[in-house]
Amino acid sequence: MSIADAFDSHDALGLAELVKTKQVSATELLDEAIRRTAEVNPQLNAVVLELHDRARALIANGLPDGPFHGVPFLLKDLALPWAGSPLKNATRLYETYVPDKTGTLLERHLAAGLVPFARTNSSELGILPTCEPELHGPTHNPWKHGYTTGGSSGGSAAAVAARVVPMAHGGDAGGSIRIPASAYGVFGLKPTRARNPVGPDASERAHGLGQDHALTLSVRDSAALLDATHGPELTSQYFAPPFTGRWLEETKREPGKLRIAFTHKPLLPGEENADCKRSVDDAVKLLTSLGHECVEEAPPVNSEKAALAFFTTYCAGVAGELMVAEQHLKRPVRPSDVETTTWLMSMLGRTRFSGGNFSVALRDMHELTRDVHRFMSRYDVFLTPVLGKPPVAIGGLEPKGFEKTSQKLAARFDLTSALKLPGLVEKAVSRAFGFAPFTAIANVTGQPSMSVPLFWNDDGLPMGACFTARFGDEATLFRLAAQLEQARPWRNRKPGVHAI
Repeated sequence: MSIADAFDSHDALGLAELVKTKQVSATELLDEAIRRTAEVNPQLNAVVLELHDRARALIANGLPDGPFHGVPFLLKDLALPWAGSPLKNATRLYETYVPDKTGTLLERHLAAGLVPFARTNSSELGILPTCEPELHGPTHNPWKHGYTTGGSSGGSAAAVAARVVPMAHGGDAGGSIRIPASAYGVFGLKPTRARNPVGPDASERAHGLGQDHALTLSVRDSAALLDATHGPELTSQYFAPPFTGRWLEETKREPGKLRIAFTHKPLLPGEENADCKRSVDDAVKLLTSLGHECVEEAPPVNSEKAALAFFTTYCAGVAGELMVAEQHLKRPVRPSDVETTTWLMSMLGRTRFSGGNFSVALRDMHELTRDVHRFMSRYDVFLTPVLGKPPVAIGGLEPKGFEKTSQKLAARFDLTSALKLPGLVEKAVSRAFGFAPFTAIANVTGQPSMSVPLFWNDDGLPMGACFTARFGDEATLFRLAAQLEQARPWRNRKPGVHAI
């Protein structure tokens, strides 16, 4: 078997088994992953920073005998530090930043035997549901060049979809694993809040909204990786409900008859889309054929109230991020350090939204969480589309015309008075959630949620189905995902741009 054939026919666990049985070496797998990157990256711009020498050093020094022994791995260029290696967070602000500590999650990746060899593209600071940062340039969708990948983990999803690697790191604070998983036709799971560690220098990410995990080709790789990484660390502020089993074993079990609520109507401000409705109806038909009970019902969500609470919290977080950056840089952050959207959100967080607004936003999100958990007491799983529309052209979610010009001027000259313009916040909220009016709810509630690639529209673009379980119940999701993977396999469905 050639190395290329091994990559094409094995997931990450399968590749690790080949290394353990000495059919291939970790160095051969690394060389093949680097070759595949060189083949497709000029068309995709998925990988933005090479770490080849560091990867070779890991192998030379001896790899742990973990479940992914010798498997090449990609790290998102956001928030997960590796001491001594650049972490740019897709922004000019951190273009020269080199952390002196390694993230706890990455330490667990390394202990599992993974071999990180590059970093992948992200939106700036992971803010937007796209992957078009000014620093690195946009990542292109391998299913349709010139179209968005979704984000913010777009580079990782592109690399997995294009068969560069079978698995890559991602993070999700509003849909940033599930959105690109949907746009690329791969599997992506956001774990329960606090399931994976975020230390050593943080106790939670994005006020509890964010959780890191991975984009994968197979369901079992996602389960096995979570087995290897989950659990609190000494500095954890709070814990996810304990799970004493093995999620990999859950993928081998039947889910039983599940009671599944579903809707195709946006939960946050947005319009219904025909393709989104078709994707959900198609999933319901498949689920029913597998013996599940599907009921059309949605939790009671005040979409405008929920969207404003999420947006307020995000703006406060961006403002805080830039304030912390000033402490590290020992100088003021300038508009030229970041993109226009980032600066405007920071301005909103510093001036338009008060501490009182932030407190109310947290209360509103807690109220939403209680309502959703009560709703979920009657269901095992909740099904929606991932996105509010199919993937759009790169730049398609940016403001246009006068709105774009006025935003650039306001950011460049720090015109706080412009933030009081009528409808400014409302337009920003509408644009933010029009593309992704479903995924952020699970970030607010902390529930585990996954995108499963079950549907492609008439233009050949993938559109994932979003399944959300009760708080702490990844087991049900993994059992269901494995059943769906067997009923409608997606591994051999490849985009036009993929490594050969």
